Amino acid sequence: MTSDIRVRFAPSNTGHLHIGGARTALFNWFFAKHHAGTAILRIEDTDRQRSTEEYYDAILEAFEWLGLEWDEGPYRQSNRMDLYQEAAEKLLSSGAAFRCTCTPEEVNAMRERARAKGKTPKYDGTCRDRYEKEPNVPFCLRLRAADTGETIVDDILAGEVVFENSQLDDMVIVRTDGMPTYNFCVAVDDIDMRISHVIRGNDHLSNTPKQVLVYQALQEATPKFAHISMILGSDKKRLSKRHGADSVLEYKERGFLPEALINYLVRLGWSHGDQEIFSKDEIIANFALENLNRSAAIFNPEKLLWLNQEYIKSADGGFLVDSLDAGLRKQGLPPDVLSRKTREGIVDELRTRSSTLVDMIEGARFFFEDDIELDEKAASKFLTSESSELMLKLRNELNKIDAFSSENVKSAFHRVMDEEAVKLGKLAQPVRVAITGGTISPGIFETLSLLGRDRSLYRLDAALGRVNQ
Repeated sequence: MTSDIRVRFAPSNTGHLHIGGARTALFNWFFAKHHAGTAILRIEDTDRQRSTEEYYDAILEAFEWLGLEWDEGPYRQSNRMDLYQEAAEKLLSSGAAFRCTCTPEEVNAMRERARAKGKTPKYDGTCRDRYEKEPNVPFCLRLRAADTGETIVDDILAGEVVFENSQLDDMVIVRTDGMPTYNFCVAVDDIDMRISHVIRGNDHLSNTPKQVLVYQALQEATPKFAHISMILGSDKKRLSKRHGADSVLEYKERGFLPEALINYLVRLGWSHGDQEIFSKDEIIANFALENLNRSAAIFNPEKLLWLNQEYIKSADGGFLVDSLDAGLRKQGLPPDVLSRKTREGIVDELRTRSSTLVDMIEGARFFFEDDIELDEKAASKFLTSESSELMLKLRNELNKIDAFSSENVKSAFHRVMDEEAVKLGKLAQPVRVAITGGTISPGIFETLSLLGRDRSLYRLDAALGRVNQ
């Protein structure tokens, strides 16, 4: 059974979906799902100069990656012009709106005069009762605002917010070119879509009384409002790219899992006890607007990385292998030089040490490269004449192994270590550099086993050849 709860997320396709917008979308979506309501996606694309199809497609792609399926939409404001025209005509015929021929220069002069007198800089009502029919010069439509009284917004989070009507302008609802304005379209859309709750960032709170006036002029009930706190960087300033905040699709490219990003963003401002990691179903079951924090949330890239690593640790192995394969192909490396079973083993070794899928792919590269590139600093330190004697003995021991398992590789290491009276580090680190090109890898026994006999011996021979040049 669906409820009467209806919410919308309404981005503009003038840019990518960034994490602030994504969090707002998630709050709307989880609120609707918790109440068995309806979640609507509406694209506000009336800004003809800045709106693009590329951004429209990118927004939809971001939601597809996040796995958010909307119950209705995407609606586009550019396809709803008849609705706005009908609403404007209704307001004009009722006297709630009026024609205005004042030029931008004249309106600016009005505001300057008001400012000079210490009053609110706004339109002075010159055309309120000036035209009963269309004038022969360009005109816009303005909404008649009350000169006295108050417009009250009863916000679920902020409480009762009072706006003095004397501070509000006769706002333009249709420009001289016939294009409806943002606040007018938003209110008309919300009425038409029967939106019950408007959940959005508190930077929109100043727009709310303007939209409430449209509701009242059209004699419609206002929805309930919840203006959520902003996300700030560690310096307590508004979140931006310099804080590590990228668009949703950039997080995809950087190897984050959508479940991890959803979990992190929802927890930026919402909590349920001390629990940190939530499935979608758990969020749906427990989400409530009343549990949102009223203070600003602080974006912590390190916390997001930690959470992503936790999700990688518990991710389905088949998904991780498929992700590894796709990443390798993107870099021109053929995954199938090693069997899928071997690739599953590589993933199991790397999942506990990878913060992102990109980390995992980079950590696996040496397994699939024909010729690895040695880190010169590591090679100079560890590939020496002293270590070459140990590596040669190990190479000969490895060549004797029938089943190239990690246990048998370990036994070969220990035979050399016992014979030469050296500790593991003395032998393992030169071998690691020879095999992987650097000093960091999964366990050396597992690494050699997964790489296989032929590739392991080939790389040891190449390293020995370098030392003996």
